[in-house]
Amino acid sequence: MVKNRKSYKPSYKAQVVLDLLKEEKILAQISSEYKLSPSVVSKWKNIMIKNIEKVFEDTKSKTSHEKKEYEKQIDELYQEIGKLTTQLNWLKKKCGISIIPG
Repeated sequence: MVKNRKSYKPSYKAQVVLDLLKEEKILAQISSEYKLSPSVVSKWKNIMIKNIEKVFEDTKSKTSHEKKEYEKQIDELYQEIGKLTTQLNWLKKKCGISIIPG
């Protein structure tokens, strides 16, 4: 028998962890207040602390880097298309197939 797990929105998890980080209440109080296991609240806290640096990442430079990679990939694909087109035309010529535009 598989036990159904509850799913919580990220905003809810963040609120629970922020309440814990305020240090106005102890873990047991917050867990009881939100009707969560203390281990779940601790796990969420550790996840948040581990990933907190992502909040301060420069998304502008990340987007710029992704755009450059994308453009590089497009250039490579256009080069491949040009190469294949040239090869196809050469083969058509060798086989005597007339090239009809259109």
